[in-house]
Amino acid sequence: MLKRGGTFIKLGEEKMIIELLFRLIGAGVLAFVAYKIGEALGGPYNRYVYVLVLSGLALGLLLTPWVTTRPFVWIRLKIRQIPAQHLLAGTVGLVVGLIIAALLALPLSRLPEPWAWLLPLAGTLFFAYLGVAVMVMRRKDLLNVLGPRLYRESPLREDKYVLLDTSVIIDGRIADISQTGFISGEMLVPRFVLNELQHIADSSDALRRNRGRRGLDMLNRLQKESVVPIRITDMDMEDYREVDDKLIMLAKQLRCPIITNDYNLNRVAELQGVIVLNVNELANAVKAVVLPGESLRVRIIQEGKELGQGVGYLDDGTMVVVENGRRYINNTINIVVTKVLQTAAGRMIFAQPDGYS
Repeated sequence: MLKRGGTFIKLGEEKMIIELLFRLIGAGVLAFVAYKIGEALGGPYNRYVYVLVLSGLALGLLLTPWVTTRPFVWIRLKIRQIPAQHLLAGTVGLVVGLIIAALLALPLSRLPEPWAWLLPLAGTLFFAYLGVAVMVMRRKDLLNVLGPRLYRESPLREDKYVLLDTSVIIDGRIADISQTGFISGEMLVPRFVLNELQHIADSSDALRRNRGRRGLDMLNRLQKESVVPIRITDMDMEDYREVDDKLIMLAKQLRCPIITNDYNLNRVAELQGVIVLNVNELANAVKAVVLPGESLRVRIIQEGKELGQGVGYLDDGTMVVVENGRRYINNTINIVVTKVLQTAAGRMIFAQPDGYS
């Protein structure tokens, strides 16, 4: 930031000042060129000189950013979005292609005109493109050749890492899942997700503040205890404002899945072709399969909604509604499953006491 008169100018204001400066310079240059053209056509007192000068000023003010600052900002944004592995492989391929083109330029330059300059130029463009394309497409093989350790520690391995969103970090179950070894790739937490966690942790609302602090604690636990590596990445999608949109676009660019338990993010990501690993769906999928007629042993802990019902829970948290089980509250009994119901909230088991008819 720049400091002026005891106040700080934000980065956006700096960009506006720089763009305005380039506009003024461009307007001046084009006005001068227009004046010289008008002077050459009809002398300095030609009435068309003033029209040309004003046109040059207008064009300079309008077009200068599109040939100076705007392309620079666009190129910088695209470079920031390119995975580090792609950038490294492309740079190596470009250097190799230019070396090959330079070696061929000498014999080609001895050909008669115009081939003496046309073929070396075409060769430079061709081998530069070929080198970049081949190295980017075969980057995995390149890293394997350079060494297994380099490939294993590469910061962005396609199909070998997953993105974590804010909700799944706050939920906390990802910390336990990561210790089981079910997640084989590196877990990436984008900087904008970490910023959202910090924003929630600084909220004036006590509930949101506690959720944000829980998320930061879980992230700290993941960094210390996770079996697979976890990393904070600075990759960002500056064209998007919402965190969910940034996460989906980043997952599409990196071609990796998102781990979440956010229903809305899950559906939007699936519509855009992004693989989603939903912790809630995983929790429902790994619950024990129970069939009608099976016998279970469960502790009745409370009354049910209907008359005479008792409610208990299995070890995995599945609710068991026992008909005529109210009399057994605070007791562990044998039950027989009568029906299994899958709901949006999870799985429910209906049963009756063993031997009851």
